[in-house]
Amino acid sequence: MTWSFTIGRLFGSELKVHVTFFLLIAWIGISAYQMGGWPSAVENTGFVLALFACVVAHEYGHALTARRYGIRTPDITLLPIGGLARLDKMPEKPGQEIVVALAGPAVNVAIWAALTLVGVDTRFETLTAIDSAEPDFLGRLAMVNLFLAVFNLIPAFPMDGGRVLRAALSLTMDRVRATRIAAAAGQLVALLFGFAGLSGGNPVLVLIAVFVFIAANAEAQDVAMRAVTRRLLARDAMITRFETLGPADTLATAAQAVLHTTQHEFPVLDGDGRLLGFVTRARLFAALASDPPRSDSAETVMERDIPQVPLASGLETVLDALYQGAPAVAVTTTDGRMLGYVTRENVGELMVIQGR
Repeated sequence: MTWSFTIGRLFGSELKVHVTFFLLIAWIGISAYQMGGWPSAVENTGFVLALFACVVAHEYGHALTARRYGIRTPDITLLPIGGLARLDKMPEKPGQEIVVALAGPAVNVAIWAALTLVGVDTRFETLTAIDSAEPDFLGRLAMVNLFLAVFNLIPAFPMDGGRVLRAALSLTMDRVRATRIAAAAGQLVALLFGFAGLSGGNPVLVLIAVFVFIAANAEAQDVAMRAVTRRLLARDAMITRFETLGPADTLATAAQAVLHTTQHEFPVLDGDGRLLGFVTRARLFAALASDPPRSDSAETVMERDIPQVPLASGLETVLDALYQGAPAVAVTTTDGRMLGYVTRENVGELMVIQGR
């Protein structure tokens, strides 16, 4: 996720913070200062930081449980609207998906229970005064954890309850249809959140509504795409007619190739047709904007770490490589000569052709 930076590594996953998270902290601190001076600002800022520590614990609940099923979590990112654990993949066995989905809310329930056992005041009235300093600090923290657990169990994507719903539906129908139903529930919930946020003048609720709506749609598209890719090979989706560059070609040559074609990626091949890397439009434009000599070699802006797969590789393997951030995946012969390449765009076009 762009505009995020790593603040540490814990249990094998990078912990990242999105820059907008600090805007939230600043907004809360300034608002609290205007209402009650420095004591209020420190109190409220500390509470939000403690709350997000619980959000991190929630996401690690998912991550560590997924690890039991051999699924890695490369990173966890803190956003103003919560946390996001990026799993390598979601478990597709319904039972495993239910366990992974429930692990996050279970962490919040455990925090609430632990605070209750040590005598913290956890009356439900605390939630109505959550933005004030009247209830004690730990009492507010306990009740917010309980609220997070309940909120995440709403049976709609992308909340954890939506994944439980999808897994339960998958027991009686195919995964694609189950995902569409859970995603539709998520979008309905998003519309309700948006209406409530606009009616009550709550911009945070509107932001959550937008996130939920987009995430639910993205999940449905991803599952449908994977259902198609499991039946296809790299050869079924690869681009076979394309312009290439050579090691000696310059930035000026690459710029002309951009003007004369509709390609977004240009393979750089050696004399034997083996792939050296890709020059992408984005990298080329960034280089030209910095005003280097156009006689410089195009290799200076080339992306070298390009995944390569054999012709008979499954298209799902290609899709996994694209999700890791590669601009394209090269399809090569056994001796390394390039036959074609696959991008996200032409996988999407294949989806349309397949009627998905």
